[in-house]
Amino acid sequence: MHTPLLAIDTAAPRLQLALLVGEAADTLVEDMAQGQAERIFPAIGELLARNGLGYADLRRIAVTTGPGSFTGLRIGLSAARGLGLALGVPVIGVSSLVALSLAAPCRPAAVLLDARRDEAYFQAFSGPGLPIGGPELLPMAEARRRVAADMGLLTSPFVDIAALARLAVRLDAAGHPPEAAYIRGADAKPQDRFRVARVATS
Repeated sequence: MHTPLLAIDTAAPRLQLALLVGEAADTLVEDMAQGQAERIFPAIGELLARNGLGYADLRRIAVTTGPGSFTGLRIGLSAARGLGLALGVPVIGVSSLVALSLAAPCRPAAVLLDARRDEAYFQAFSGPGLPIGGPELLPMAEARRRVAADMGLLTSPFVDIAALARLAVRLDAAGHPPEAAYIRGADAKPQDRFRVARVATS
């Protein structure tokens, strides 16, 4: 059994947690640009307590892997990995772009996130959680050109944390490691397999 499952998202300036028990999801969402590191474990404790559960009841943990805030991702990933190790439960990593696509209606959609420097993180989906191709880092103008007329466009950096929990409960832990998907070498030095492709246009 894969629940109770705890889902964590700190990739954007918001602390988001979801506790999935069976089909029911309880969430805790707090806007914060700073202070996530100090708040995350007290918030998890509060979410568990109001559902009559403790850490030992968790059977699986899910966490967003980016792209997103370098500091925020480190906080969420460190918390998820630490809990997984301490509790001996699987930790599922979910791309932030895949998680964001869960807000799409049941039709093709594109996730386009501002990456600063007039660039965007871009990925196309045939439906919620169903990527057509891999994520890319594009000039903003090129990313907007990639959005076809029949596609929905998702630009919010905030995932639906309950939807993320419901996705993660179905995923194979072995195929979804909790490894950060950073972009720029100046921001981080990830292993090459987790870098998002950067595309230049002439």
